Amino acid sequence: MPVFHLPDLGEGLTEAEIIAWRVSEGDTVAVDQPVVEVETAKAAVEVPVPFAGTVTTLHGAPGESLAVGAPLITVAETAGFTEPGVVTPDAGQQGSGNVLIGYGTGTATRRRPRARRPQPPPRAGERPRVVSPIVRRLARESDVDLATLKGTGTGGVISRADVERAIAAAAAPAPRGARRIPLRGVRKAVADKLSRSRREIPEATVWVDVDATALLDLRATLNADTTAPPISVLALIARFAVAGLRRFPELNSRIDGDEIVLGDEIHLGFAAQTDRGLVVPVVRDAHTLTLDGLSAALTDRTAKARDGDLAPADLTGGTFTVNNYGVFGVDGSAAIINHPEVAILGVGRIIDRPWIVGGQVVPRKITELTLAFDHRVCDGGTAGGFLRFVADCVESPLTLLRHA
Repeated sequence: MPVFHLPDLGEGLTEAEIIAWRVSEGDTVAVDQPVVEVETAKAAVEVPVPFAGTVTTLHGAPGESLAVGAPLITVAETAGFTEPGVVTPDAGQQGSGNVLIGYGTGTATRRRPRARRPQPPPRAGERPRVVSPIVRRLARESDVDLATLKGTGTGGVISRADVERAIAAAAAPAPRGARRIPLRGVRKAVADKLSRSRREIPEATVWVDVDATALLDLRATLNADTTAPPISVLALIARFAVAGLRRFPELNSRIDGDEIVLGDEIHLGFAAQTDRGLVVPVVRDAHTLTLDGLSAALTDRTAKARDGDLAPADLTGGTFTVNNYGVFGVDGSAAIINHPEVAILGVGRIIDRPWIVGGQVVPRKITELTLAFDHRVCDGGTAGGFLRFVADCVESPLTLLRHA
């Protein structure tokens, strides 16, 4: 009983998906009668059978993909049947004349299926990989933006199933009581920057628990003078960070193409939570400021951020960021680097914990410092060196402030 195999449909295509059968088992077919519609990576085509007879088996269901050369349909033989692609003594007068490559009777020998070549995955910034015009048409008619889809096909190609899932998701009713909040303004700008950071920066993180008891004692001593503006914990740690960046300038750099650009100026950003969302005000030339000057600048920028009075220049141009997420009552965080910077220092909450001092377990004020850094600009030795320097300043602030 003759079996008709999926033919080579041209241009090196190695498989096709069955869209719909035009016949059923038990039907009678004639030579060159279309029996199935298949979709390749190029187009949808109807495939005719090259001989007449009765359909006994359909090899595959709609939605199933078949490789070129795989059985497609079995037809009970009738008189005059010629195996497609096989030369017989009288085959020259029996050809079906079908023009699709690889089937229909003729004088050419059967083609062997070509080896499947892997498709390269899409790279960042490329247009969506959609090679099927049917998929494009379906997306266009259903108002689906192909640029928002992640292809699940070979090499990241967007398939019909990917588009259909997007259509179903769009048609799903929103949960009762759900609200939609447009991502715009400051929130959108921050979202875009953080998304870019995650896409482009090979990030690594180091952290350390630190005894901040002496730091709090120093702050209490400094703030005992009620005639001067109070000094915050953030100001002290920011001062230590600036000193650390002088010793480890790689963390105060940026990536420009294939080069690391080291800057002499330290423009210190710090995360501030406001009613409009998270913003990162920048204290320019922080390396030139005293502790009092740095503390005053941080206080001023924080007040303006919460009032919405910061100018655009106050939110750009940072070279390093400090994030005090301890104010939210958390110990640690995998902070996202503020692109195009290459590092961010995080400070957790300060809490009482048992700590070993002089061989004895005593209660101390402990915090966690975290440094996320771009692994392209330095390795763990540099990152660890910077973090250890800041931690030592926290633990012995009076000694190290003299040299900071």
